[in-house]
Amino acid sequence: MKELGREFKRIFDPYFNAPIEIWEYFAQQGEIIEKQKDDILKKNGTVEKYLYFILKGSGGIMLFRNNNYLCLDLCYEGDFFGDYLSFLTGKSTELEVVCFEASTFFRIKKQGFDDLAKTEYGTLICKAASDGLYIQKQTQQIDLLTKTAEQRYVEMLENQPNIVHRTPNKHIASYLGITPESFSRIRKKIM
Repeated sequence: MKELGREFKRIFDPYFNAPIEIWEYFAQQGEIIEKQKDDILKKNGTVEKYLYFILKGSGGIMLFRNNNYLCLDLCYEGDFFGDYLSFLTGKSTELEVVCFEASTFFRIKKQGFDDLAKTEYGTLICKAASDGLYIQKQTQQIDLLTKTAEQRYVEMLENQPNIVHRTPNKHIASYLGITPESFSRIRKKIM
């Protein structure tokens, strides 16, 4: 767990510089798991029991509507991942949490997260996780209202250059709020 603690420190130092002991303690509160492509971490209509952190791989937060999955979020290495609304409220939601490729996660149970939040540094770690998820979601909503699908896709490529090799095109299109055909036209235009 010391190695995982060092990895957390490396990732979070730009946002929150805590002593290595804090990150080692955080790493001890959870476990590392491996999942395969298309594995479902949380089914719709259930309660999220874990908060995940992606160490390797990718996934999405999906909503099933009108016989189709809508992709609400795309997540990659260094992202917190899961149905955070359900995790915080303890209530079921219609969201599904899916792996897009073979992935390695650090996961922490709700009780472990709550226990961590009761410690001095744990409060700061939990706040950093919560703030990061909030900022990510707010930025996404603002971008949806102020930028074109093409602009959002170009930004996605800047942040995740290999996104088209790691994420099904239908999910990228859904995340951008466009049809797969429109997404195909944008991809051809950009290439």
